[in-house]
Amino acid sequence: MAQVGIFVGTVYGNALLVAEEAEAILAEQGHEVKLFDEGTLESWQYYRHHYVLVITSTTGQGNFPDSIAPLFQAVKDHVGYQPELRYGLIALGDSSYDNFCGAGHTFDALLQEQGAVRIGELLEIDASAHPEPEVVSSPWVNSWAELIKA
Repeated sequence: MAQVGIFVGTVYGNALLVAEEAEAILAEQGHEVKLFDEGTLESWQYYRHHYVLVITSTTGQGNFPDSIAPLFQAVKDHVGYQPELRYGLIALGDSSYDNFCGAGHTFDALLQEQGAVRIGELLEIDASAHPEPEVVSSPWVNSWAELIKA
């Protein structure tokens, strides 16, 4: 099975809750999973040869939470081209704000620009419509887990 690093950006804990649920689902399906609530460039570099699942909420005007902003900047400044990376992305936001899921879209755009390959579609979770985000994320993670078995 696959090795998966889950990198989380959270402020109020919803993204971390989604990540912990994703960790359990992936492990249940036989994947080797490690969760990083404050990921480092070193840990990213290891998982870029395996699978990465980015789960981040959005703050302010589409900004990253403090727990993942340094990682995003490090990947942007130091990683460069990474076509070997296979990743998934779950973006949490609130559609009543401008830049809905902005942090997730920004991270996705960077990874695409760096040649990484997204597995599956980017999942957006709207806090206005889904107060329990894991209800939306769990079916997506189950499907994603199947995609990375190949």
